[in-house]
Amino acid sequence: MKVFTLSRELFIPTSIEKAWEFFSSPDNLGKITPSYMGFKILSPTNRENIRTGMEIVYKVKPVLNIPLTWVTVIDRVDAPYSFVDTQKKGPYKIWWHSHQFVPTEGGVLMKDTVNYVLPLGWLGIIMHSLFVKKQLKNIFDYRKKAVHRIFNSNV
Repeated sequence: MKVFTLSRELFIPTSIEKAWEFFSSPDNLGKITPSYMGFKILSPTNRENIRTGMEIVYKVKPVLNIPLTWVTVIDRVDAPYSFVDTQKKGPYKIWWHSHQFVPTEGGVLMKDTVNYVLPLGWLGIIMHSLFVKKQLKNIFDYRKKAVHRIFNSNV
């Protein structure tokens, strides 16, 4: 089983409280996801912030515009500093995503670490090389631009 890791850091010019307020709301995930992913939350969020044990069900279209149901669970919350979500059902064999928020001078350093395993054994490893790695990079590149736009326009 080959475990892949994606790590990103992003400086956000805001307080840790405002960063947490934004990123702990499942309703904001669509604002930082590329539209071509067809991202849509299916589970009622009731405008509630994440909590340990919370399940979030959504549709995404990661490959060839084919809709998939993805279910993630919030495994751990240490507000306002971190949370971890894992995949319960979806396109990956394993998906573990840690979000950390570190107060720094003038803002917050957001650190994302994703450990993931693709299904289908060696075929999954080939798929990673051909397009999955690039697609995840593009999604996180988009996320960086969206967060920059949101926090620099004070929305």
